[in-house]
Amino acid sequence: MEKIQRIKRASQQTEELISNWENILMNLTEEQITVNRNSQNRNIKQILGHLVDSSVNNHHRIVRLQYLKRLYFPDYQPDNDTWIHIQNYENADWVNLVQFWKLYGFHLSYIMSQVNEKDLNNLWTDGFIKPVSLEDIIIGFPEHLKLHLNEIHELMKMK
Repeated sequence: MEKIQRIKRASQQTEELISNWENILMNLTEEQITVNRNSQNRNIKQILGHLVDSSVNNHHRIVRLQYLKRLYFPDYQPDNDTWIHIQNYENADWVNLVQFWKLYGFHLSYIMSQVNEKDLNNLWTDGFIKPVSLEDIIIGFPEHLKLHLNEIHELMKMK
């Protein structure tokens, strides 16, 4: 039961982070979301777009790993900037982007909360990295979210 409690906690953390950040994001100015850039040369709009991409990719992993013991699925990490560029987050409507991030994140949180304990050891790999369990994917998601929300927080403080 301990594993399921960890999964439920990751789901709750995901929802809490999104709920806490929605209003913060909605109150940022156009200058704040577009001008300042992090060490990867991303502005706040692009970071939030990356978080959407992260939700999309983890959605596939989490769902598929509940009916496959082992999933071979590309890792988009080496292509993060390509994803950001192709989707042109730089020019996306901010309100729509924030709402999409919020709703997709809530949906992902819901999916996490529904995972069956028997599937938590199923493994994802892209063929290059060490296989990662479904449990670790879920537990790691709110940590990844925090990492990038902290980047946004740092960019918000810059003048």
